[in-house]
Amino acid sequence: MSRIGKKPIPVPNGVTLSLDGQTVSVKGPKGQLSWTVADEVTLSHENGELSLSPRDDTARARAMWGLSRSLVANMVTGVTEGFEQTLELVGVGYRAAMKGQSLSLQLGFSHDVDIPPPPGITFAVPKQTEVKISGIDKQAVGETAARIRKIRPPEPYKGKGVRYAGETVRRKEGKKK
Repeated sequence: MSRIGKKPIPVPNGVTLSLDGQTVSVKGPKGQLSWTVADEVTLSHENGELSLSPRDDTARARAMWGLSRSLVANMVTGVTEGFEQTLELVGVGYRAAMKGQSLSLQLGFSHDVDIPPPPGITFAVPKQTEVKISGIDKQAVGETAARIRKIRPPEPYKGKGVRYAGETVRRKEGKKK
């Protein structure tokens, strides 16, 4: 039995959840998301809760059961609260600024790196060395943060680069004389 899969997903007030075959559509105050659940999983919506269960007892059905439950629960959370990821810029001269809707980063290259926001994603720069990425799709927010981090990942000797908030960088010892 999947510990995650057998938990029902509570649907809060203000959120509309509709099932069309295997497609789940969630509409809330922040927006609308939809996703098609794998055929190995059955869906049932009653008493303000969505329950998922596997059609048969195969390994793939059990795997899709937990995955589907997590993805649908993330959709419900996304349309009610949204998701946010914070990046920190560490290094002398490393800073971020907004250019209209897009994000402009100075990361020690000979040029600024401009990043337009993907659909459904917004950038915010509360401090010059901090970037907040927010949106209703958890996967899109995480992927956007990973792509920005990949431009200049933290290096192990001085720790300079773009890192997630709270990330610890394993430091190496430099050359000895």
